[in-house]
Amino acid sequence: MTPPKEASLTPKQLDILTRIRASRLTRGYSPTMQELADELAVSKVTIFEHVEALIRKGVLRRQANKARSLEVNPTFQLPDEARQTRLPYVGAIAAGKPIEAVEDRQYLDLEEVFAPSRGAGAGERFVLRVRGDSMIDEHIREGDYVVVEKRANPRNGDTVVALIDNGEATLKKFYREKDRIRLQPANDRYEPIFVQPVCIQVQGVVVGVIRKYE
Repeated sequence: MTPPKEASLTPKQLDILTRIRASRLTRGYSPTMQELADELAVSKVTIFEHVEALIRKGVLRRQANKARSLEVNPTFQLPDEARQTRLPYVGAIAAGKPIEAVEDRQYLDLEEVFAPSRGAGAGERFVLRVRGDSMIDEHIREGDYVVVEKRANPRNGDTVVALIDNGEATLKKFYREKDRIRLQPANDRYEPIFVQPVCIQVQGVVVGVIRKYE
């Protein structure tokens, strides 16, 4: 059942939906009825009644005989999701072939895509605008925006934002080589930069590229 874009929900039902969504985003699974009851300081029976009502309205889904399977129907938009970074996802396409349609209406939320990772060592994220063409073979062009995760210990091959001892910040591929660090451009017109480990500070690792066509 496809719910209306603006289903009639009580404040408590909206709160429950928001908590279920947050749990699935941060933990990968939904809370139990008891956890919701504890969080909202109500009885488990009250939560069960709200959940059943939300399922009847089509804004909440549950897989039969599966624990922690509650999820907000992706076709339903919570009030705080009415933002321009949430775009309809309509399918996948390969060059030269027709689009593969998505049966259920889905969304791609740029805030979720570029939100900080939840893994160990993951840091905050920030955006830089690219100047120059030294990373063109990595499909990073001048004027692009790179999404960077703060991380001081990159792996070989990561594209990093590095601050070297002359105060210059640069965007390059990172490689450890015996007693030195190689910052490798992705353009044959440029030479690699070699520095001692003590002369470089990695500001973060590139995790995404955004390009806008005027």
